[in-house]
Amino acid sequence: MTDDQAYQNLEGLGAAPLWRFYGNLFPAQPRSRAVPFRWSWQDLRPHLLHFSKTLSLHEAERRVLMLVNPGLTDPPATVTTLYAGLQIILPGETAQAHRHTSNAFRFVLEGEGAYTTVNGEPVRMAPGDLLLTPGWHWHDHTHQGDAPMIWLDALDYPLVNALEAGFYEQYHQRLQPLTRTADLGSRQFLHGRLTPTWLTPDGTGNSPVTRYPWQETARALDAIADDATGSEVDGIALEYTDPFTGGPVMSTIGCRIHRLRPGFDGAGRRHTASTIVNVVRGEGATIVDGVRLEWSEHDTIAIPGWATYRHVNASASQDAVLFSYSDEPVMRALGLYRTEPGDPGA
Repeated sequence: MTDDQAYQNLEGLGAAPLWRFYGNLFPAQPRSRAVPFRWSWQDLRPHLLHFSKTLSLHEAERRVLMLVNPGLTDPPATVTTLYAGLQIILPGETAQAHRHTSNAFRFVLEGEGAYTTVNGEPVRMAPGDLLLTPGWHWHDHTHQGDAPMIWLDALDYPLVNALEAGFYEQYHQRLQPLTRTADLGSRQFLHGRLTPTWLTPDGTGNSPVTRYPWQETARALDAIADDATGSEVDGIALEYTDPFTGGPVMSTIGCRIHRLRPGFDGAGRRHTASTIVNVVRGEGATIVDGVRLEWSEHDTIAIPGWATYRHVNASASQDAVLFSYSDEPVMRALGLYRTEPGDPGA
């Protein structure tokens, strides 16, 4: 038997020679299929408004424009483990109740008067609010305002599906009944370090807070940001946390808010966590592996895992504020988180 014959025979036996794949199986460092990319709010918003007029929620269930990374088109994802999309709902509309294994949240960009019902609790929406929908929680949307409501959808379905652990179920009627007081999951916890003694963690690793209101986030930034030193990489960066553990808001997703002072020119960094950033306000740039991504209000950018990045606030007089989320909790839980300084270029 020759080597060629032996290699050919192995294919039919469900085996392969490790030595021919060694470099691919154990790379010297991570190489993400995701690429640095920016999605323009100004370019995408008109398309959202167009489809809101031509496509009903009864036809679409969720009227969302997925933010698909050019390197992750099949299946579509924004970075390797996480997804982002722009969702719109019009006054008077409702969105079908459903639940799925994937953890999800929405970060509100525009509009007033809508609420998400999460396991029977109506949770109001306003710009800058962060609303959590942990995995396998029923959720639907109702809009009682008078203008379009748009938010950033975030899910960890690329990770869940890669692990082949995804389940999905529709509720037996369009909307679930309201069984809890509005915003109770927010009002019980957002009082500094005063946590209700009669409540305990549910064991999922997800925060019990249903809504982190922008007014509280802005108050925290305003209270410390003029005096705090902050990070030379990420500016005045605050993490949304679980009040029971002080850890991330979800077992698979960590969320942060960043204030970049006028003229901020950040240091370069890279880490194994994949990150998605949405611009709350301001103008600037994020340089990722030599690619300069210029951004303005509500743009979204992808920073692949192990890509070197740095942030720049282009204004000499105005703050820039960024919202970011990443799979850092997963990387840390699995012992895979690594970080080091790096120079992504000008």
